[in-house]
Amino acid sequence: MDPATLIKDKSVGSENGSEQSFGSGGSEENSYFGCVFHLGVNSIGHEYCHARYLLVRGKYVEMYKRDPHENPGIKPIRKGVVGPTLMVEEVGRQKVRGDKDVYVLRFYNRLDEEKKGEIACSTAGDARKWMEAFDQAKQQAEYELSEGGSSRNKLNTENEINLEGHRPRVRRYAHGLKKLIRIGQGPEALLRQSSRLAASAGPDGYFERDVSDVIEVHQWKCVRTVNGVRIFEDVAVSQNEKSVLVKSAAVLDASADTAFEVILSLDRHQRYEWDMLTGDLELIDSFDGHIDVVHATYDPKYLTRWHSKRDFVFSRQWFRGQDGTYTILQVPAVNKKKPPKSGYRRTKINPSTWEIRDLNTSMDSNVPKCLVTQMLEIPSAGWFKWKKSHFSKFEKSVPYALLGQLAGLKEYISANPVVKYESTTTVVNSKFAHVSISHGENGHEEETQAHEEFYDAIAGDSSSSEEEESDDDDEEVDHKDGTVKLRNVSWAITSLTKKRAPATNKELDPNATCTVIEPSQFNGSLHEEKDEKDTNCWTSPSGMGFMIRGKSYLKDNTKIMGGEPLLKLLAVDWFKVDKSVDRIALHPKCLAQSEAGKKLPFILVINLQVPAKPNYSLVLYYAADRPLNKHSLLAKFVDGSDMFRDARFKLIPSIVEGYWMVKRAVGTKACLLGKAVTCKYFKQDNFMEIDVDIGSSSVARGVIGLVLGYVTSLVVDLAILIEAKKEEELPEYILGTVRLNRIKPESAVHLDV
Repeated sequence: MDPATLIKDKSVGSENGSEQSFGSGGSEENSYFGCVFHLGVNSIGHEYCHARYLLVRGKYVEMYKRDPHENPGIKPIRKGVVGPTLMVEEVGRQKVRGDKDVYVLRFYNRLDEEKKGEIACSTAGDARKWMEAFDQAKQQAEYELSEGGSSRNKLNTENEINLEGHRPRVRRYAHGLKKLIRIGQGPEALLRQSSRLAASAGPDGYFERDVSDVIEVHQWKCVRTVNGVRIFEDVAVSQNEKSVLVKSAAVLDASADTAFEVILSLDRHQRYEWDMLTGDLELIDSFDGHIDVVHATYDPKYLTRWHSKRDFVFSRQWFRGQDGTYTILQVPAVNKKKPPKSGYRRTKINPSTWEIRDLNTSMDSNVPKCLVTQMLEIPSAGWFKWKKSHFSKFEKSVPYALLGQLAGLKEYISANPVVKYESTTTVVNSKFAHVSISHGENGHEEETQAHEEFYDAIAGDSSSSEEEESDDDDEEVDHKDGTVKLRNVSWAITSLTKKRAPATNKELDPNATCTVIEPSQFNGSLHEEKDEKDTNCWTSPSGMGFMIRGKSYLKDNTKIMGGEPLLKLLAVDWFKVDKSVDRIALHPKCLAQSEAGKKLPFILVINLQVPAKPNYSLVLYYAADRPLNKHSLLAKFVDGSDMFRDARFKLIPSIVEGYWMVKRAVGTKACLLGKAVTCKYFKQDNFMEIDVDIGSSSVARGVIGLVLGYVTSLVVDLAILIEAKKEEELPEYILGTVRLNRIKPESAVHLDV
């Protein structure tokens, strides 16, 4: 099913022919416009991949076959609105049209996941910008809902249009388009392998841009500077350890999107210009859009002439955080499709990671910059010898060549302006005064339909629907040069203070009598920690290990240490289930259904659904000793809409003990869970349950798969909180914490449902 089936047919104009913009009523409304691939399957089962123009204005979405700027009056072939139940998932990299790598976004409705559609972008940066555009559209819809109005103006998924019925036609354009943000470079960048890569669109003002939301335990010391690249050692590690963590770091004159594309590229000619070790990369296999397995060869004569030729196989797993930071994990692998090459000795490459994040630049500078960090694990013996002597054999080793990749990358980007060309996202004043609206067969505007918002969409008319599903696409071609003639369309490191968050009492009713919570009355299938040597258990740490928004955050981005959690962690259940279970708090075995649980003023149930074979549910029970203050942020969250909850429900992860690469994969940044995975909310009696479907995101599935492989050796801290976005909501406070100590999957209790 194509992306258009995610948005129901909808007239674009309102009653008075204008739109109310998101935020303050008088603010100017932005529109996002650019060229994408539209992926789908037509009526006879053939897959299609068409270059299309997409316009997102407020909550409205339109898809055109040609550029409407060059073709005034052209009708959209797909049109509708974005509703709060629309989910956008970053599927990852896939191949289309033979060998073209694109980045795919999947759209689906949270209430009906069978309705899916896909678009694809030429770069990861463009995919990120489209995700932001659709997120803005969802916020616009939520804003209009929060403003009240007629019940007809509420999103109603029951008003599903009959796809075989009449399809309203486009008649004219309506006023309202103020500012146009173009994304991407048009089909000419989609239809060929381009060496020009997207630059950053700059700060988005929405995601946090801090380095970490957890107190770091690493102590990085700069020990060398080679070709402008700093090399660090984690001095917190004892010299008695078998391995040591080292990293190289440098600032590149390019966006994070660009650096990511270059590092991930398999283009041999490009890699030859900066990568002395893995220049010859061959793709063996790929999985889930975010993992691939590659084979590489190298000739040691460039390092030392006494060794034979080598080859190695390693996997690469990549993902992008909500703050825009890219992470690439590289680990040695074994693949039966690629046995050792004749004349070469198979060896293992050192486990390593790349982390790439944008840096803020001055307002008068258009030059994007990013910080690139490469981290790897190496044997400690060779490392300490190299630190003592410049003539150590370490400089002729594979780890040294890995550390040197960043220096090569920096020089390559500096020497190739075409790589760091101008941003593909631009803001321009539109020549349009209009966008399309629909009318009925009688030629009059159907104002009644203008009030109804849908999450689905259909074609603008029957003829355009047939064109959309056709495998033959008649793009406009400039016969002079044979190219497609389509116009190009389209974080400051914050200082962290050591102040602690003050205890907060405003969230609970100060006039209510405190209920005495007796921990012995509450037990879960996972036991509470008895002593420091205990494993397969839980405890609730203080919030001092987490950094949260301070009172002045909106002015200076200052963060402070978290204080004691507002809610008390009563118990933890570790269940094994045949399939993911929602509303688990209703199960008789759950704490919320116990007699003691029913007497508590308020219980927050967090159900983390872990995709695996079998599936697991980690259920956390938090309780308040008093009822909620009706005017508190927590009460607004409990009684609010799902979109409000999605935009505020935040989790901060921290791997306290465990394999370093798992730490890098999980990260230390706060994550808005409702933006990353599907969250379902259920409120009944004295409790609220949040079901977090980790398997709903391919990126989250990849990370949790890595975590499960090391879970018996991991100590994991989690903090949950509600994000504060207004002055009166600051400072933030930690809702609850949990420490999971070396959990054993086999200890999970089977839950019959």
